[in-house]
Amino acid sequence: MTHLWVRAEQRPNEERVGLTPAGAAALVAKGIRVTVEASRVRALSIEGYAAAGCAIAPENSWPSAPADAIIFGLKELPEDGSPLPHRHILFGHAYKGQPAGRILLQRFKAAGGTLYDLESLVDETGRRVAAFGYWAGYAGAAVALKCWAAQARGGICDPVSTWPGREGLLADLAAELTASNAQQPRALVIGAQGRVGTGAADLCESMGLAVTRWDMAETAHGGPFPEVLEHEIFLNCILARPGCPVFVPAEALDAPRALRVIGDIACDPTSDFSPIRVYDRVTRWSAPALRVHADPVLDVMAIDNLPSLLPVESSEDYAAQLLPSLLALDRLDEGVWARAKVEFDRHAAAL
Repeated sequence: MTHLWVRAEQRPNEERVGLTPAGAAALVAKGIRVTVEASRVRALSIEGYAAAGCAIAPENSWPSAPADAIIFGLKELPEDGSPLPHRHILFGHAYKGQPAGRILLQRFKAAGGTLYDLESLVDETGRRVAAFGYWAGYAGAAVALKCWAAQARGGICDPVSTWPGREGLLADLAAELTASNAQQPRALVIGAQGRVGTGAADLCESMGLAVTRWDMAETAHGGPFPEVLEHEIFLNCILARPGCPVFVPAEALDAPRALRVIGDIACDPTSDFSPIRVYDRVTRWSAPALRVHADPVLDVMAIDNLPSLLPVESSEDYAAQLLPSLLALDRLDEGVWARAKVEFDRHAAAL
């Protein structure tokens, strides 16, 4: 019997989960055994999983799970160097030359385990079968607006934490914008036709902002892009990659501009291909805004785990996208799982 073991997340500020109780019930109904670890922080209660027919295990007990169990979590494993004999499903961030990723692959190779990287679960066309993009864009735009409202009050953005749901986020943000007592900003979203950009634009429009939506057609000429500086808020929703245009060059800091907040939702400041050249590090929940220029003020928001701010919506959306693939776990030599295994084998062999 195929056995899926859903582990508790151990990264700080991570309340998401990739399987809902309803999804677990569907797996159980198909004959897949499901074990779910208890968690002190998971946004969805353990009682729902028990009612769905799952076995409940102690928090962080996955290292002693049966050898044939497939361990499923979202974020990284503890970096303790221990060998990894199980098959794991997670975001490994291990295939782009990252030092931590190389160590992770070595841990799998040392014990004969396998990584099914969630980023490598793709269909026949190469498109990912599940992604958190929409809620990354939605939450990222919200935090960028909080940065703008704090500026309008003469300060800098306070720490952020999870919202219980979208309605709570919208109410909180509306109150902040009202308290700022300033004219509504204009927002430019680049990558507006993608999942991330759609979420960002939807949030801005729900707050009554005028939104300019750009995608490949508007950026194909390669720049410069003076329109970016003509909007108070710029939201970057495209990944850094070779050939990516530079939307905000370093000289923009001293140029005449209306721009006051950059929300780098794609968030890859250390890449050689970063389209935003005015900052060099990610920001955190405890300090969402990095002030890169004082007069006129310019703040950058670049949080790298934005969907975690809305853990319920993020979990439910992602889990619904992923469930068809989980239902095929009894056929690991086919489809998305086989493609992910080929990717793992290729990178492990190159160590």
